[in-house]
Order: sequence, then C-alpha cells, then structure tokens
Amino acid sequence: MSKEVVILTEAAALHIKEMMKHNEEEGALLRVSVKGGGCSGLSYGMGFDHEVNENDLQLEQHGIQVLVDKESAAILQGTKIDYKESMMGGGFTIDNPNAIASCGCGSSFRTATATGTPEEC
Repeated sequence: MSKEVVILTEAAALHIKEMMKHNEEEGALLRVSVKGGGCSGLSYGMGFDHEVNENDLQLEQHGIQVLVDKESAAILQGTKIDYKESMMGGGFTIDNPNAIASCGCGSSFRTATATGTPEEC
C-alpha cells in the first residue's frame, strides 16, 4: 500500500487513540472507507474494526493501524485526515485532493471518476 493513500495527522491520531480508550477499543484497527450516498454522491466512513479483509490495504501512522479497502483506496489516494478544535467544539476534517465537488457539510463529495449516488441532505 502506498503510504500516501490516507495521511493521519498527529492531532487526528491522538484523538483516535483517546476515542479507542474511551470506547474500550484499544488494539482496534481504524477503517477508513468511501460509500455511496450524501448530497454529492459519495461519503466518508471511519470506524473501529478488528479484522483485516483480503481486499484491505493496511498501514500504520502515529501508532494507529489503518485499513482501507482497495476500492476506496483509489478514491482516497492522498487524503489527509486531521482533527481541529475551535470555539464551537472539535471534529475531524478530511482533505481529499481527488474531490472535485463537495457539499457544505464537508462529508459528501464526488471525484472525476467516482460520482456515487447522490441523496437528499
């Protein structure tokens, strides 16, 4: 797997580790995926997993084991996942250089080669 498929910042990794501890998921793998839906056609998914599937690519960043299925990897190539705090709270930000359009919420997008299936917001 190219080390550039998904890039976790140190801030994102620290927050993911805190979430793992809080949810008693230490040792879990972080699955990052793309699925159809959202107002622009595709949406991001992130969650904890305990199994590596045969079509998964696996990498480690800042002590986090990250899984990306091969279909999602093509769409996520070079995507940076960060965690930012503001006066209004904190949250993950996803910067996908392949996205050519995204919705206002920032969690739905499309690329030149993958449009997905848009849904009502």
